[in-house]
Amino acid sequence: MDSKDLPRTGFLANASIDLSRLINSVASDVELAEGEVLFEQGDQGDALYAIASGSLEFSILSREGRKLSLDVMRPGALFGEIALFDPGVRTATVTALEPSRVRGVKNADMIAAIRKNPDLGIDLIQLAGARMRWMSSQLNEQVFLPMPARLARKILYLTANGTDQQSLLRLSQTELAEFVGATREAVSKTLALWKRAGVIDASRGGVRVLDRDRLQVMADLQQI
Repeated sequence: MDSKDLPRTGFLANASIDLSRLINSVASDVELAEGEVLFEQGDQGDALYAIASGSLEFSILSREGRKLSLDVMRPGALFGEIALFDPGVRTATVTALEPSRVRGVKNADMIAAIRKNPDLGIDLIQLAGARMRWMSSQLNEQVFLPMPARLARKILYLTANGTDQQSLLRLSQTELAEFVGATREAVSKTLALWKRAGVIDASRGGVRVLDRDRLQVMADLQQI
């Protein structure tokens, strides 16, 4: 496999060979340094991106100008697919959390490819369906699960690979509260309980997972 090829992970794990080949053939690479912004909320967008390496944070600004973190994506993730078919304003800011490489496919290139091979459109619809199911599960969690279970699931999701580096979640308690729709005080109290139980270590640097198995029990993964 060429070093520029995309990983068969994340949403790309379910992509067809033809779609993966297309992205690899017409995409242009963008190298990002730690802290570098790929695009900002409000920018015009006309491209789909796939993460080849590194990790990216997705955030928005509130009306008061406060930054709210929405998600962290890693290799294999796709984003910007709405702009691919309907170019318009970006709804979030994307920032590299570490040196990263993404591959961008322009709207015009993808539309031209679909006209030649309509099955590629079906592939993209299936990928969009997978993302919609994921978004639906996130909504169900927000509505039906108690806050501690939502918090545990979010921490597990954001440290999905479980390596020492990625087990440290560099988010403030305020940002975690925004992730799970709770107050900072409620999140702080829950993290303090888990810290005393030896499940996590919480500090100003973020949250480090110490006992992933116990955190999975707290996430109540059998529900929803």
